[in-house]
Amino acid sequence: MFGLIGKMRAHPGNRDALLEILSKGTASMPGCLSYVIARDPEDPNGIWITEVWDSEDSHKGSLTLPAVQAAIAEARPLIAGFDSSVRTEPVYRIGN
Repeated sequence: MFGLIGKMRAHPGNRDALLEILSKGTASMPGCLSYVIARDPEDPNGIWITEVWDSEDSHKGSLTLPAVQAAIAEARPLIAGFDSSVRTEPVYRIGN
């Protein structure tokens, strides 16, 4: 398995709109085992994204999907930046 955990910052006042856009492009991504988008409770502009994939290739392939490309294009003007990103190697999960 392949995992990523990253923090994204929205421009002030745009976090909820960015959350909505990010959720639209992620409904059907082959190889995606888990994709969680969360508000940072201590940062009014912060968003955490936690992803688990069956492989790194599946993650890379997802970036070429039309729905993901459309979400990226729509979200780009609302993104102020990225604070951190960590690659992980998930070894266990609960659920389907």
